[in-house]
Amino acid sequence: MCNVFSVRFAGILMAERQQAGRRGEDRAAKYLEQKGYVVVARNYRYRRAEVDLIVSKANWLVFVEVKARTTEAFGYPESFVDARKAALLMQAAEAFIHANNWNGHVRFDVVSVNLKTGEVKHFEDAIS
Repeated sequence: MCNVFSVRFAGILMAERQQAGRRGEDRAAKYLEQKGYVVVARNYRYRRAEVDLIVSKANWLVFVEVKARTTEAFGYPESFVDARKAALLMQAAEAFIHANNWNGHVRFDVVSVNLKTGEVKHFEDAIS
């Protein structure tokens, strides 16, 4: 019985995390649109990588990692983009650029969303 409970509990936690992530991405997309960006793609997948948002503005294509949290007790959301995640993001970006024959500027941003307060922070050129 303990194992069944653990599996169900883990499934509920995963679903809640996915919903929180979706809410964060929705909030980030709305924020960026208000700043004049156009959402080109959401949750773009390439092999093991996923880009939360791909947006454009002027001659820029921006690959955005969204970090959403309900609390900053474990650190600021934007600090959770590690070298491995950055490398995967860049691989996916390269595939998207190639598939869409993009010849303009490219940038990697991080958008941090505090789901409790609604605060959004946009870090341009955050990943290099």
